[in-house]
Amino acid sequence: MAAKELKEFSLEEVAQHNKPGDLWVVIDGKVYDLTRFKDLHPGGISVLIDEEVAGKDATDTFYGLHRHEVLERPQYKRLQVGTIKGQKSVMFDRKIGELSQVPYAEPTWLSPGYHSPYYLDNHRQFQKAVRRFIDEVVYPDAQAREEDGKRPSQIVFDKMAEMNLHAMRLGPGKHLKGRVLMGGIVKPEEFDYFHELIITQELVRCGARGYGDGMLGGEVIGLPPVLNFGSPELQARIVPDILAGKKFICLAISEAAAGSDVMGLQTTAVLSEDGKEWIINGTKKWITNGTFADYFTVGCRTDDGLTAILVERGPGVETRQIKTSYSAAAGTAYITFDNVRVPVGNTLGEVGGGIFVILSNFNHERWVMCCSSARAQRSLIEECLKWAAQRKAFGKPLTSQPVIRAKIAGMIERTESVQSWLENITYQMKHMSYKQQSQKLAGPIAFLKSYSTRCAQDTARDAVQIFGGRGVTKTGMGKFVEHYYRTVTFDSLLGGAEDVLADLGVRQAIRAMPKNARL
Repeated sequence: MAAKELKEFSLEEVAQHNKPGDLWVVIDGKVYDLTRFKDLHPGGISVLIDEEVAGKDATDTFYGLHRHEVLERPQYKRLQVGTIKGQKSVMFDRKIGELSQVPYAEPTWLSPGYHSPYYLDNHRQFQKAVRRFIDEVVYPDAQAREEDGKRPSQIVFDKMAEMNLHAMRLGPGKHLKGRVLMGGIVKPEEFDYFHELIITQELVRCGARGYGDGMLGGEVIGLPPVLNFGSPELQARIVPDILAGKKFICLAISEAAAGSDVMGLQTTAVLSEDGKEWIINGTKKWITNGTFADYFTVGCRTDDGLTAILVERGPGVETRQIKTSYSAAAGTAYITFDNVRVPVGNTLGEVGGGIFVILSNFNHERWVMCCSSARAQRSLIEECLKWAAQRKAFGKPLTSQPVIRAKIAGMIERTESVQSWLENITYQMKHMSYKQQSQKLAGPIAFLKSYSTRCAQDTARDAVQIFGGRGVTKTGMGKFVEHYYRTVTFDSLLGGAEDVLADLGVRQAIRAMPKNARL
């Protein structure tokens, strides 16, 4: 179909079309004919026939009520009939693959004129490619699936697998050997934790918390125990399909009676009479990706203590959806194991050594959540700065109100401190072995997660106050603020509650105290 020819008009010409039966408006240099649309306007006719809108440049009024994305929808783009002579459109929202120009909307290392000791040119090339990929491939699916509750689309999993993003989200390691990463931008042996941080933070920009966990959050925490403690035969059988996005895995530790108290797990695994199989009975709760997982990394109580076992979906395994504050796209499940028989070859690590398998996984899991939290808070800063600049109250922009500026100041201070601490810890991870990380970083990472999620809740609360009623409305101007406020507590609970982690950090510090230290 040929594109509609757009005419040029003067503001005086547009002003003649100011009646209900002949209604035009100007928004950002573009002329729209709302004559037939006025009766369909969700906000009613009176807004459109107001003397400050009908036949006038209604740019400020429009952006005080709507997000820019409204104008990009096909049903509204077709209402445009022309442009204003001598004017060009200057408003924009997201530009695919590009950095935001809003202050503090990007971390310092991505801001023009600033420097960082952590990131190399390769990290910058990598970030640019990842952002474009996520903006083009992931973002549209994220918005749709967060809304309808379906798991992320298979085509997205497949395209991510083509770039080996599933493998890269597990961090540096031997699982990357021989793979072409992000079209060859980074070599497997050069991939580090800062590359992984970039992937995690770019995914978070989608602003869809449930979808984000549905985007194989279960793999990020459920597959490392297999890679680190599974037999070569087990790895060869299941890992390739998981990294290809064809099969899915989750971590099944939490139970109704045991969350942070890992030693309190009640799911049991008993050896069969011939000693060839485990027979597993019990339940797991709040398991991310559990509804669509093919494999489950399960913490079980055995005669010798806790044991980690890889369970495959089959007879006796039942999963059902748990309704939570965020989207069902996350696949949060309640799992029942009823006399499930599993080969002893699926044991991860030593029998009775499951606590080591489980705890060794926590550092990376919590670090990933800190990466996510830092970026999500930054997205709220961008939302609030944009809103405060375009929203007028008492005849002035919100930015003229000292109380609003104070809230935004707090947001920026918290977010910058979280990102700086995160990058420091990431640098330590980059230069430590897996064993050294377990010994030295459990406390610092626990502190960082506790601090970042407390900061996040403060930022979410302040953002709602800045947006007012729109901050508690699921659609429209404040939709991302409402979404974050509703889902922010997930980060404060998953991977360990704030208070438990803060206490862990202190206990680690006390344990390291010199015995001869005195005031």
